[in-house]
Parts: sequence; structure tokens; C-alpha cells
Amino acid sequence: MNQAHWQADLQHVRQWRLFNNVAANCVDQVLKAFHACELETGEVLLSPVSRNQHLYLLIKGQLKVYLGSLDSHPVCTLAVGDCAGEISFIDDQAPSAYVVASEPSCVLRLHRESMVTLFQQSPQLMHNLLDLLCQRVRSGNRVLLNSEQNANIDTLTGAFNRRWLEHVFERESTRCAYNQQPLSMLMLDVDHFKAYNDQHGHLAGDFALCLVTQTLRKQLRPKDSLIRYGGEEFVILLPEIDEEEAWRIGERLRQALQQVSSFYAPIGELPGVTLSIGLALMHQQDSLQSLIARADSALYRAKQQGRNCLCS
Repeated sequence: MNQAHWQADLQHVRQWRLFNNVAANCVDQVLKAFHACELETGEVLLSPVSRNQHLYLLIKGQLKVYLGSLDSHPVCTLAVGDCAGEISFIDDQAPSAYVVASEPSCVLRLHRESMVTLFQQSPQLMHNLLDLLCQRVRSGNRVLLNSEQNANIDTLTGAFNRRWLEHVFERESTRCAYNQQPLSMLMLDVDHFKAYNDQHGHLAGDFALCLVTQTLRKQLRPKDSLIRYGGEEFVILLPEIDEEEAWRIGERLRQALQQVSSFYAPIGELPGVTLSIGLALMHQQDSLQSLIARADSALYRAKQQGRNCLCS
């Protein structure tokens, strides 16, 4: 990072969020404490392995932010007027992310020793910095939330995956037992799926699984969990639903899919599929494995009876 010359344009600078509503004379004073520095493309401005004592304000170019590793995809891009390093600038700890120049860039650098003096000169500047800090924390929370949600989602169908099933069963079984409410499980298997793949191709099979997911989801409540258990198998967890009501739901799902005799996919018109369904009601001492085992046994009976039917 090399020193650079920079001539401030106060009217332009005051449009940046850090200087929002800060008086012009205060902006002029504050900028005297900043030093301009140039960055080459690919140069690392901030790193979790190095302590940071500066607040950076981007005045030219573009910066990208990476979590965990520089080999990962950037989580955000910083443009002119954005700040970097504000969290470590305040708590005097190592940064939580990598910040890298994605093109030749220029930043204004402020050492944390100047922080108290600047805040005394302009309380509004402190307010703006805290606002930026809150935005960064909220943005980080959204990244973590999205990452957690993606870890629970089957990438092909958009249904939940087995990881989510373990989590949601623990939560719902505990809640239903405490409230003395029933909990039912449906295990579903796409009929003759291997033959479907052999005849129409694996891509067609993928589209058929997406059709199953979309059709089933439309028939379920928000509190119900649709899980792709593996391959062409799905599990549906139905909290607060007894065996009789679960049977009606299972039949409705089976019939809804049976009515889709064909559907259109990006590769053309494809025939629909049907489902065999097994139903099990949770018992007091059930684990997830024992409940799945009973639902799977019921599913096996449905297949033995000719498929496209429901058994309990």
C-alpha cells in the first residue's frame, strides 16, 4: 500500500454515508486526519490474520469482501463511499473477513488514535459510523442465516434435506409431546423411478422430482416439513395431526400427483409419476429412527399392494 495524493471535493464527500449530515467545516477538519493510500489489483487491505487499527474509506475503485477464505465467493462488493474495517477499528481486534482490491483502488485511512478526537468534533460522525456498523452486523447475520438455510435445503428440489429432518423432529416431537398433541409422518416413494430414468433420461427424472416437490408443497401447511430423504424418497412431518387426518392428507397428496398425467419441462413434455405412501403415528417413546422404520414398513406394504396407494 503506497501513499497517494488526493484533493477533497467537500460537496461530493458529504454525500457519502459516513459524512451524512455532518457540517462542512467538520468534514474539512475530519478529512485532515485521513491519509490517502493506493491499492493494486489483488492487494489485501484487511485480513483476519492481521490486527487492524484503521478505518478505511474507499474513494476510488472497488473492494470485495470474503469470509473464511480468499478461495470462496465474495459475500459483498464495496463501492466508492463505502467503509471497511469499522468493526476492528472500534474493538481493536483482528478483522472478521478479507477485504481485497478487485481493481486499482484508493482509500482514505484513519488511525484509531484519532477516533475520540473526531467524535468530539462531530457527534453526527459517530452516529453515522455506528449506523454503518449496525448495517454490517445485520448483513453478516443475513449471510449466516442464508448459509444455515442453504445447508438444510436439497439443491435439486428445494425441499428440506435429512439434516433438517433431524433438527425439526427433535423440535416438533418435544413440542407435541409437551402439549399432548399427535405427530404423524408420511414416507413417500416415486413409483418405478428407475424405469422412468431409464426410459426418459436422468434429467427427466430430476424434473419429475421437482414436480413432486412442487405438487406436494401446495397441499401442505407452513408448519409441515417436506424433506427429500434420499433419491426418489420423501418424508413429510405433520405436527398436531392424528392418524386419521394424516391418512386424509396422504390420500390428497397421492391423488394430486396422480392427476398430473403429464407436465412441461425445459426438455419437453414428460409423463407424470405416482407415489406409494407409508404412514406412521409417533408413539410416546419413539426416536426419529423408530418412527422412520415404521413409516418405511408401511411404505413397503403399499408397494406390495401394487403401488400408487397409501398404507399405515
